[in-house]
Formats: sequence, structure tokens, C-alpha cells
Amino acid sequence: MTRPVLECVPNVSEGRDRRVLDALADAIRGVAGVRLADVHADPDHHRSVFTFMGAPDAVEAAALALAEAVFGRVDMRRHQGVHRRIGALDVVPFVPLRGLSMAEAAERARAVGDALGRVHGVPVYFYGAAATTAARRALSQVRTGEYEGLAARLADAAWRPDAGPAHFDPAKGATAVGARDVLVAYNVWLDSGDLGAARAIARAIRESSGGLPALQAMGVALAGPGIVQVSMNLLDYRVTSLARAFDAVSAEAARRGIGIKRGELVGLAPRAALDGRAPASVGLPDLRAEQYLEPHLDALP
Repeated sequence: MTRPVLECVPNVSEGRDRRVLDALADAIRGVAGVRLADVHADPDHHRSVFTFMGAPDAVEAAALALAEAVFGRVDMRRHQGVHRRIGALDVVPFVPLRGLSMAEAAERARAVGDALGRVHGVPVYFYGAAATTAARRALSQVRTGEYEGLAARLADAAWRPDAGPAHFDPAKGATAVGARDVLVAYNVWLDSGDLGAARAIARAIRESSGGLPALQAMGVALAGPGIVQVSMNLLDYRVTSLARAFDAVSAEAARRGIGIKRGELVGLAPRAALDGRAPASVGLPDLRAEQYLEPHLDALP
């Protein structure tokens, strides 16, 4: 019998300390029945994305084990990075992959969020399919003001957390917990250090500015390699694929006389997200088989 599979893709505000990242990965691996499929750490974003999946109860337990490890090791008072964030355990999305409805994934999200608030005293906002109000459905709305504006936001009655106290803990910040469909996180590195150009390209291609549907994008500077990046979320790869996003960035960059260095996949992607194109054609010549979603899903009972 095919069993239901739930995926969890937590984003943690730590991307530089290997010892911390190993400890967080070990916390997930320590839960029986969970497959840790990928860990993507980015020192410039100062952020790591953990992708794990398995039976719903096990995935729930692994998310709580990860939270315990994060809150014992990550201190937001020392955090500086280019990615938007509100807390140490910044966002915890649940994705129904097999044999589960979105409503069931949302129930799991709310259960985990309630536990985080109760056990760790962290303010929790529910977003996506787990949102309690329309104003909190979009993660970007929940993250408005980021960590630096969190104390003021918690003092606003309209933004009381859905779980946990309306209290600002400077070490932990807050956590957004939600349920959503498969999201593909994808970056394109430009052969340029012009942050203004990267931001202009992001504005031109993202849905909120009249660009590609189901696409979020922002331009960021990468201090390490000394270049800029267009960082994207493909909210529905069936609507806007990796190929379509790459082509849009390439065209806008070419208009400005800027070349493309490479693409970068954060976490996993379904094979269909490439829309039949070769990985090299979207800047991913070294894409490995284990970076596709399907092998991990197929390996589960």
C-alpha cells in the first residue's frame, strides 16, 4: 500500500557555521521514518534550507526536533544576511506530496506552530493554506518589517501571533509556519556587481510588477563572489517553469549588456520544472540526480 508523504522545507537563519548546520541536520536524521533529502547553505544569504519528507507524524516530529536544535544554537542578535527574515527558525512550510490534501497539510502546520509557541515561547504566524486571515496568507506580508521591525509589529493588536506569546525575544525572533504547494527556489547569478541592475531585472520579471505569473523575484548582492543575483521563487512551476524564468532573466540582463554566470537551485525541483529543457540551458550544467524531487519520493514506501 502506498503511504502518504509530507514534505517540510524549513529555512533557518544560519548559513555559515558548519558545526551548527551539521547539528541541525543530525536532529532531523535522528527521527525515524524521515528522509533528509537536501541541505542548502548560503553564506551571503546567511540562511540554510533543509528539505525532508516522510510519514506525516514523523515529519511533524522532525520539524520539532529541528526547532529544538535551532533555538539552542542560532541567535538573531548576531545575524546579518541579504535574505528577508523574521527569526532564527524563519519559515516552516509543509507540502503534501502524496496521499494528503492541502487541508491535512495545513492541520499539521498548525499543530507544529502551536507546539513551537507553547514549548519555545516563540511568536508564530500561520501563512499559506494554514493562514487564519487573508492578510496573512502571503509570506511576504507576514515578513513585512522583517526581524528589525518585529518588536513594533508584535505590539500591534492587528498582528498578534496565531500561536505563542506576543513577546519579542531578540534571540529567537518569530516563526512563520504554513502549508503550500511545491515551490522551486532558483537563483540566477549575473556577471555583474550592479545591484541596481539586478533589482531592475527582478522588478521586470516578477508577477507583482506585471511580469511572469506565479513568480517572486528580488535582486541581491553576494559579497563572497562580488557579484549580484536575481533570487526567485517559482510558486507554481507548471505556470512559470525554470526555463521560462531563466529566459526572462537572460533577456532582461542582455538588454542591459549583462551576461549570465550560472543558475543555482535551492533545494529540490520536480523534473517537470525544467519544461523539457536540458539543465545546462537554465544555467545548471552540474545538476545532480538527487536534486530532483522524484528519486527521494520514489525511495519512500
